Amino acid sequence: MLRPRYFTPTEVSVHNVANDIWVSFLGKVYDLTPLCEKHKGDVLLKPILNSAGKDISNWFDKKTGNLRTHIDPVTNCRVAYTPQGRFIHVPPRFPASDWANDFGKPWWQDEKYCIGKLSQKTRKIRLVNMLTSQQNTIEVCSEENMLEILTRYEAYNVHAASYTWKFCGTNLDMTRTLEENGVEDEFEKFYELGMNEDDYLPAIHLYFNDDLTEH
Repeated sequence: MLRPRYFTPTEVSVHNVANDIWVSFLGKVYDLTPLCEKHKGDVLLKPILNSAGKDISNWFDKKTGNLRTHIDPVTNCRVAYTPQGRFIHVPPRFPASDWANDFGKPWWQDEKYCIGKLSQKTRKIRLVNMLTSQQNTIEVCSEENMLEILTRYEAYNVHAASYTWKFCGTNLDMTRTLEENGVEDEFEKFYELGMNEDDYLPAIHLYFNDDLTEH
């Protein structure tokens, strides 16, 4: 099975406009750009647009994965609880002739919008290019293996795969995560000691190999 792609909350947050809108909820990341394009101009998009780039897990019941509900004080019926306002695919409070429920799955249950998972814990690491002495600090997902972190680093060095990655002199297993490679996340220790984590980021050293990777 293919590994899911992991995203940091920061990555989700930059997709915050109508023509490029992501949200996260219940541990997954959704690209709602096609939904917003399809319903462009619909007033029911407003709550979604207002939440662009944010986590909206509080809209949903963690057990069922569906919308939270409550008893409507007027109708005494159980309905979707939408204090942020009714949105696309949520039925109206009262029967309405213009309400069509032939859309299939509501968007929050439609996996076609899901593009990956939201990282449960992100961390920063320092990458030191031993050939050029260039240093870059990047935020990564704790769930990612080193190959996936390498892909992130390609934004700074397109030949990232032409390096041997080491931590404390030991070659890293690129199929394993940072923790699995012995690169501990010491955030809690630094927090308890009142130390700034950014001043003590683990350094991964990259040693250039003989052949450049073709891109």
